[in-house]
Amino acid sequence: MIQKIDDSTSRQVTFSKRRKGLIKKAKELAILCDAEVCLIIFSNTDKLYDFASSSVKSTIERFNTAKMEEQELMNPASEVKFWQREAETLRQELHSLQENYRQLTGVELNGLSVKELQNIESQLEMSLRGIRMKREQILTNEIKELTRKRNLVHHENLELSRKVQRIHQENVELYKKAYGTSNTNGLGHHELVDAVYESHAQVRLQLSQPEQSHYKTSSNS
Repeated sequence: MIQKIDDSTSRQVTFSKRRKGLIKKAKELAILCDAEVCLIIFSNTDKLYDFASSSVKSTIERFNTAKMEEQELMNPASEVKFWQREAETLRQELHSLQENYRQLTGVELNGLSVKELQNIESQLEMSLRGIRMKREQILTNEIKELTRKRNLVHHENLELSRKVQRIHQENVELYKKAYGTSNTNGLGHHELVDAVYESHAQVRLQLSQPEQSHYKTSSNS
């Protein structure tokens, strides 16, 4: 439980330390969060210490205005007036945005000074630079992705080519084991591979021929 410090010396030391820490935290809050902060401290000897991120007077006036508006909102008639002011402010902002958009698209440029036209031109140039940078970034990313896919397909093709060569070699070895080396002494590598495929084709044709006894039995029945 926090209690008042009875000893005046200890109380003054603690006040000095806590006051400096409180002001430091108020400064950090104003800088880090872009907040309007105002701190007012009176010591027990009526000495004034204050801190304001902008101005003590303007912050107090803003506080008083906000409190008055809060009190006015409690009254239905005041609430209607408040929302009417808000609606009028939004209409003015919308009109300003529409006018700015028309000027950026090259419409309603009559009556503008040279400086205003230069400002519009600078805004358009900045927008174009941003659009070009974004387009180049997207194209660069797409090129990198296509390059990655191309390399991946290239590696897959190499792997498939090695597998095909290995299968060819295995077929040649199997042919040698099945038919002996005497039949392959006079054949080159390509002739041997062709012979392997021809033998496989003959085996498939022989397996696909139906048995004659089956058709004879079917016709007799």
